[in-house]
Amino acid sequence: MESLNPLPSASRIAALIADSSNQNAKAVAISVVAATGSTNADLMQAVATLSRPQLLVAQAQTAGRGRAGRRWHTTPASALTFSLAWKFERPLHGLVGLPLAVGIALAEALQVFGVTVNLKWPNDVLRDGAKLAGILIETASVKSAGAQATWAVIGIGLNLDMPAGLEAEIGRSAAAIPELQDQSRERILAIILSALSDMLALFDQQGFAPFAARWNNLHAYSGEQVRILDGDRIQHEGIAVGVDDIGRFLMTTAQGRVAVVAGDVSLRLREPV
Repeated sequence: MESLNPLPSASRIAALIADSSNQNAKAVAISVVAATGSTNADLMQAVATLSRPQLLVAQAQTAGRGRAGRRWHTTPASALTFSLAWKFERPLHGLVGLPLAVGIALAEALQVFGVTVNLKWPNDVLRDGAKLAGILIETASVKSAGAQATWAVIGIGLNLDMPAGLEAEIGRSAAAIPELQDQSRERILAIILSALSDMLALFDQQGFAPFAARWNNLHAYSGEQVRILDGDRIQHEGIAVGVDDIGRFLMTTAQGRVAVVAGDVSLRLREPV
């Protein structure tokens, strides 16, 4: 009996890309594995040997990670998990704002399927206020032909279905896109890869500035009372405004406007008193 969720075909994804006009996506090598520990870890180990961008899709990950080393919980049938390694001309410090731009690309790809999402700073994609997808970006400076090359490995986990007990296991609400279960995974991945590759090419040329307005149009918490937390400590609280041209989160506080640089901090809606 055929599996309800067969392993995606790398050649089919490549064929869909080849039939498009997207030259940036056509430059990407595509591979698919049934299972691995972490697609991000695999590509981070490989960047020194890569000659072109690489997409690695895994039907299952046993050690998937989110931000700050948190475990990413999925099952093979419930999510798309993949990583994209991309070489940049700009230096490592020029990648500020990249997680935000990745969120935009993912949101705009999902719009092709009629799915509306919002973005939460700095790296979450929300649907109806619950987390639909997470983004983890790791970077490396690699010496190649006597010069330093900057690589980013962009890991994405996208919930297609909601396994029983997942929300209880992770201790928070989560979202899914069950209506995409009827779509071929190759088509979903091809459309996401096209959106990501175009975004990355533009980001390499111009940084985050061209994306700021697009992110703000997708901002989940615009005008809401929010807090920035460092662990359990409140760093700032006030009204969420949006992001600036370098990806800093802007808030209006009792002390005035503040700009928060992404780090190991959390953004939360302020609980009603």
